[in-house]
Amino acid sequence: MCSLLTATPQAVAGTDQVPTPVLSWTDCAGGFQCSTAGVPLDYDQPTGTQTSLALIKLPATDQAHRIGTLFVNFGGPGASGLQRLRERGQWPWLFSAELRARFDLVSWDPRGIGASATVRCFDSVAEQQAFLGGLRDFPATAADEPAFYAGYDELARRCSEKSGALLEHVSTANTARDLDLLRRAVGDAKLTYHGISYGTHLGAVYANLYPNRVRAMAFDGSMDFEGNATGHGDQGTAVPLDTRQDVPRGAAETFASFLRQCAAPGADCAFAGGDLNAKWAALVARVKAAPITVDGETYDYTALIARVNGDLATPEVWKDTASTLQALYTAPAARTLVAGEPYTSNRTEAFNAIQCADSTFPRTQSAYTQYGASEDQRVPYWGRIAVFDMMACATWRRADADRYTGPWDKVTSATILVINNRYDPSTPLHGALDGAAELARTRVLTVEGSGHSTMLVHSACAERAKREYLISGTLPAVGTTCGIDRAPFAA
Repeated sequence: MCSLLTATPQAVAGTDQVPTPVLSWTDCAGGFQCSTAGVPLDYDQPTGTQTSLALIKLPATDQAHRIGTLFVNFGGPGASGLQRLRERGQWPWLFSAELRARFDLVSWDPRGIGASATVRCFDSVAEQQAFLGGLRDFPATAADEPAFYAGYDELARRCSEKSGALLEHVSTANTARDLDLLRRAVGDAKLTYHGISYGTHLGAVYANLYPNRVRAMAFDGSMDFEGNATGHGDQGTAVPLDTRQDVPRGAAETFASFLRQCAAPGADCAFAGGDLNAKWAALVARVKAAPITVDGETYDYTALIARVNGDLATPEVWKDTASTLQALYTAPAARTLVAGEPYTSNRTEAFNAIQCADSTFPRTQSAYTQYGASEDQRVPYWGRIAVFDMMACATWRRADADRYTGPWDKVTSATILVINNRYDPSTPLHGALDGAAELARTRVLTVEGSGHSTMLVHSACAERAKREYLISGTLPAVGTTCGIDRAPFAA
């Protein structure tokens, strides 16, 4: 495996000496407005090469009582903010009418993503789909590991070859600097921000780079920021990222919640009946022995685990997940595999580019092999997939010298609201509590639901607490919890 190009930490130029971008908003369908902003590619050379960021705005419905702009990052990293604000900006459980009345909602494609300084690792969409479609989510056994390692090493090589020096400037720290310029560009003296999932990491970096510029920040589906960046102690170079944050525990707890709710009296769950833990174990044993096809999709062990692991984030799809599990449980075995779903954006490339720039990773295959075996034993089904989910970072060729690695406890000008579900497979509650403790001023609100963030787990109670905080600065009382609006398997 090749070694990482070492990035030496250095003091970087902030945003104060950078001219404020000029935004020219134009209508772009559906009541949205779009613009672009010019920002430095390298903040160490603020008057050097510029790059362009694509923005989208949903204007406040009550302009006479508008407070300012609510910047939103929907997570990833790699997801297009333009696309997601279009899709989700009018979801009432995420942005109530009261909240939309008082703020312009603004999102953007951060550098490296979508329409903003796009990271590319292929020459065409066809090449991208063919290559990424051939990569597995994780190696099922030790015998599968060499080919898996080689595939992700080739991805790292292609990204370095096609995107070059751009990869040295896509860290979250540079996106936080961009966000500070965007704050100035819309005329807000301090930042009002809503970060979801990875967006909480961006928020934490901003809060520590610009602690006196925080008006209000709501984190939803929050992270362990030190664990994500460097790991605790010497974990960074020894323990894979999601392993050291114990994401498998969150997945296991959420799956246990899935089975409990499926088995509950009156649940509309196709997989119900009998001992569901035994039924699940029998299904796993079947797909390990031979792949099974249902509804035109073929599942081997890795495909089954990856499908369920992904579905755990979104309780709205749990009925469909249960139907698929039941169909697999009763179906005859298949003989062949089919290709995975196609990739049509640069989300995979951007995810790796940003995550590999932000975080410290083990650089030897032996670390992944070791934890692949031990995590499979420690957290059956969910431990192994987390070991290998950022494999390209083990041999990533580029580094961003300006990435942020702490400290995380700068005293901010406002308390940060941290919201997390009780059972979250992607950002577990234990990690959110660790992250909240790392920050200087936080208040935690726990939602008694299962799934990833309240963007995907509807809670009118949590939305009300969030909007009261964002509008007036009123925090929920210490120890407050919220219920959810609808159980996943409600009839």
